[in-house]
Amino acid sequence: DSPGIKEEVLRKDDRFLTLLKDVYVESRDPPVQVKDGGGEHLPSKQEEKRLTKLGHLEALDVKKVSKGKISLVEALTLLNNHKLQPQIWTAEKIAAEYSLELKEVNSLLEFFIPFTVQEFPKETKKAITSHKPKQLT
Repeated sequence: DSPGIKEEVLRKDDRFLTLLKDVYVESRDPPVQVKDGGGEHLPSKQEEKRLTKLGHLEALDVKKVSKGKISLVEALTLLNNHKLQPQIWTAEKIAAEYSLELKEVNSLLEFFIPFTVQEFPKETKKAITSHKPKQLT
């Protein structure tokens, strides 16, 4: 706030300007060092893959999955097969067919159920369409 300090700050000092012109700064990046993580991010062995069993739905999903896993289309297919033919598509057969653990297959069959599509008879449709809507007054 003092005018004397303000003048001192704004005043150019020729001695400092000449010293500043003599300053030369040279910057160099340090050499890049490669960190050796000991391969902790790389898998220790190559993961085993299996071809998917999709049949006519092959274009809809991935071609290869890791052993012990299934693709989404495979999951829906095996759930539907089990729903339609539970005596043929047992948990044991599904586990063997898709390289899964039996306890995981049992959990899958217990907690995931595919939707059922139902069509209403034509009589019901006629009854709905023949009903005249009420007019608002």
